[in-house]
Amino acid sequence: MNLAIRIGHGYDVHRLQDGLPMYLCGIRIDSPRGFVAHSDGDVAIHALCDAMLGALALRDIGYHFPDQGDTWKGADSKRLLSLTYDLVRKAGWTLGNADITIILQVPKIAPLVPRMQACLAEILGVAADSISVKATTTERLGFAGREEGCEVHAVVLLVRAGEIS
Repeated sequence: MNLAIRIGHGYDVHRLQDGLPMYLCGIRIDSPRGFVAHSDGDVAIHALCDAMLGALALRDIGYHFPDQGDTWKGADSKRLLSLTYDLVRKAGWTLGNADITIILQVPKIAPLVPRMQACLAEILGVAADSISVKATTTERLGFAGREEGCEVHAVVLLVRAGEIS
């Protein structure tokens, strides 16, 4: 059976370090600590890319944008998302919706959610209400709770272009 929908799950983790910029869902976050990464470290966008790629069995973000060499060093993750979504559309699919959960002790993300939704929606050419962004803490448990890093889960529903409205 060849269904007109596909579901994908993405997961990513980045370590926090003093003095680095923090980007989440395409926006710069006011924080004294940011993510250690080869690109700009936007862990939320990386999980979202992996969810879309996974839904279509197109491997993962590291396969398409390797962290060796200078090609993607310091890359803006919004560009990676745009290129990933180009692959999705070229394969004949479109985004139905995305659900992103950011697991981070500090800073607080809730006030920034509307900006994050708007940023991702603009890149993907969808309505902001097609993008859900939620944040939670781990009640100080685990590496996220100890403020050592951030983890993000993303789930997407992809729809075969033109089949479901």
